[in-house]
Amino acid sequence: MADRRKKGTGTLTERKDGRWEGRVVVGYDDKGKAIRKSVFAPSKTECQKKLKELVQQSYCSTGKLPGQAKASMTFGEWMDMWYQNYNKNTVRETTRSGYENRIYKHIIPEIGAIPLERLTQNDLQEFYLRLKLGGRLSNVEKCGKGLSDRMIRACHASCRMALEKAVNEGLIQTNPAIGCKLPPKKAREMQVLTHEEMQRFLIQAKHDGYYEIFMLDLATGMRRGELLGLKWSDLNFESGELHIERQISRVNGELKTIPPKTKASVRSVILPRSVVNVLAEYRQTLPAGTTWVFPSPVKGNTPRDPHSIYQKMQLVLDRAECKRVRFHDLRHTFATMALEHGMDIKTLSAIIGHASSSTTIDIYSHITTDMQKNAARAIERGIGKSDTCINEEAVPRPDQRERILKPKDPPFMPWKGKTRKPGTGGVYMINDHLYEGRYTPRMPDGTRKSFNIYAQTREDCEEKLAEMIVEVKAKIAAEKAEKQ
Repeated sequence: MADRRKKGTGTLTERKDGRWEGRVVVGYDDKGKAIRKSVFAPSKTECQKKLKELVQQSYCSTGKLPGQAKASMTFGEWMDMWYQNYNKNTVRETTRSGYENRIYKHIIPEIGAIPLERLTQNDLQEFYLRLKLGGRLSNVEKCGKGLSDRMIRACHASCRMALEKAVNEGLIQTNPAIGCKLPPKKAREMQVLTHEEMQRFLIQAKHDGYYEIFMLDLATGMRRGELLGLKWSDLNFESGELHIERQISRVNGELKTIPPKTKASVRSVILPRSVVNVLAEYRQTLPAGTTWVFPSPVKGNTPRDPHSIYQKMQLVLDRAECKRVRFHDLRHTFATMALEHGMDIKTLSAIIGHASSSTTIDIYSHITTDMQKNAARAIERGIGKSDTCINEEAVPRPDQRERILKPKDPPFMPWKGKTRKPGTGGVYMINDHLYEGRYTPRMPDGTRKSFNIYAQTREDCEEKLAEMIVEVKAKIAAEKAEKQ
């Protein structure tokens, strides 16, 4: 793969006529749109030399503001200029879509016409209120008219950073975004699977054919993209060392292989021998020459789609009678188990790829607090040597007392479901409120074509699917008759 050029050095491409073209942004017009210039040369070396000379005149190279950047320009023009030149190339490719959605679909259409020097805190405050009351542009019927508190805080963050840069460049005196009242910050609720839920989950996953991927995640705490980005060359079967150095992510509708989230995310972990043995047996079931550890079941030797594995996880959870959790909660489950079994914070931080131990402590503070309380009790018993201390471990907890009174639960049996007959299509759960019915017949020209319908319940989906199959079969029969 070709090396990515540094920000501000322009682009270099070979034209169809054999010449080389170099392009770079040299400034902006009165509307804030980028002005690009090109140089041409018969060879790549000569084109690089000409491009370097052109770059020295450009804004991206000098770091100086274009002549059009002034206090009288509109806030929308400044937001676009700030994002394209200061922010875009400093964030990950997977993060850019979020910035562009906020800037070009919400911020600029709403308050972009206000002159930069006249933008006030009241303008921003009213803008956030409008977002809260009716700022949603899609999925209104399902999610309501207003945007989430998280989205409003993200819009504010973009405005504040852009305005802070304007202050630093001397375009405005103060940042009007400072001091705005925002919706409270709510951390996403962390959920972990209990020991019993993990057992049921893995039993059901083994029956459904997804045991290895979920077992490996619960044994390492890897992020979903990191898990799907594994290649067999990353695993040393003798030492059990697994290298994590890439992840799979969907960017603008396309699956891409990108570096892990942070530098600390590029790491190595040592797998238990039992996990290595499971993976060795699993590898024998894959076609020869398969590069990826978890390849796509449809497209062959290509990585699996992260969204599809999330859907499969939810299906396994439902069948195993477990609570619905996010894929990231499997990572939390691993970390919780590790801490409860005595792993120190620094080791855990290195295994799960956090930038620092403080990040791990912040996320799992509730667990470390319980550990500190247990340590304090142990110290009290050890130093005080008091025979009158109640042996808390000998006193059954409420959940244990309840289990003592109840008969032992029967062993969990995986849900096997019904085998669908050929030609009846399939029904798949997309999310809590949406099911997809899919029928993929062979068309008269020999190719297969998918037909889809959607419904809010499985029963409605089955009914609509049956009706659609009748219509499609009739259409295929009519096309065959015409060809004869």
